[in-house]
Amino acid sequence: MIGHFITIEGGEGAGKTSIIQALEKRLQQDGYQVLATREPGGITIAEKIRQVILDPTHTEMDARTEALLYAAARRQHLMEKVLPALEEGNIVLCDRFVDSSLAYQGYARGLGIEEIYQINQFAMEGCEPSLTLFFDIEPEKGLRRIQANKEREQNRLDLEALSFHEKVYEAYHILLKKFPNRIRSINADQSLKNVEKEAYQIIQNYLEA
Repeated sequence: MIGHFITIEGGEGAGKTSIIQALEKRLQQDGYQVLATREPGGITIAEKIRQVILDPTHTEMDARTEALLYAAARRQHLMEKVLPALEEGNIVLCDRFVDSSLAYQGYARGLGIEEIYQINQFAMEGCEPSLTLFFDIEPEKGLRRIQANKEREQNRLDLEALSFHEKVYEAYHILLKKFPNRIRSINADQSLKNVEKEAYQIIQNYLEA
């Protein structure tokens, strides 16, 4: 892996999408080749899997089915888009990656963080992020942002009870302790401009190290 694989994580309403767009522009202005993408999705097959996973009408979906679909979308996305970009020396900014599965399915769904990690080891085949930014905002505040943003798509996870999102939040803090050398926490309960500034600085420090 020649390039830099940087993932952005956080609960619903953390502002990841807006910040990634801003970071992509700033890094390109610095002369870097940058690819911004998302999970699940980023390519045709994975976007179709995304539609199945996040369809609000699919309330009967089993937790293990959900976990396997995320892993399948991740594998195809890696092979078709992420790995080729990394091999060309690009910076890849990815909106969610394996930590989302560990938090949402592993912990919040109760399937086990280690169990979900093993499923994804098969899918990722050793491809891990070199840096992860966790946008830290309390679930209630993040969900209020979503409710206020009429343009945002409402997906099946948005319909989960607050207790589910609180478990996701708790899971991310477990992962912060589990992977302290990779995951950096940023206070997302501030202006997007300040979040962007902090995120950009962390990435710059990483690239210059």
